[in-house]
Amino acid sequence: MTQITVTINGKSFRMACDDGEEDRLMGLADRFDGWISELKGSFGEIGDQRLTVMAGIMATDQLSELERKVKSLEQDLANAKQQQVAALDNMSQNEEELSRAVNTAAARIESLADGLTKSLRSQEPS
Repeated sequence: MTQITVTINGKSFRMACDDGEEDRLMGLADRFDGWISELKGSFGEIGDQRLTVMAGIMATDQLSELERKVKSLEQDLANAKQQQVAALDNMSQNEEELSRAVNTAAARIESLADGLTKSLRSQEPS
């Protein structure tokens, strides 16, 4: 565990984090401090606790919106996968139908060729 110090609303807080997570935690603290500063700019000095609660609600609101978007994107992805499976099934059926049609046409051509060959042989002088 690593110990770091973050500054939020001008106050330093000592925190522990996993090794290698220092920059991430510092970034999160800077972001939270930015929300505090934004709120302080909008509402003035309304008390540390109230600013912290409001910033926490802003963070929770943003998280909630992102979760909603992720859920929607997951549904879109599931729908796209279903459409892909349906399209592949359809393509497979089309290939089977095309294969049958080609085989039928080939058989007819062979039959016509055989008939033509027999006809030509019967017309040859003996």
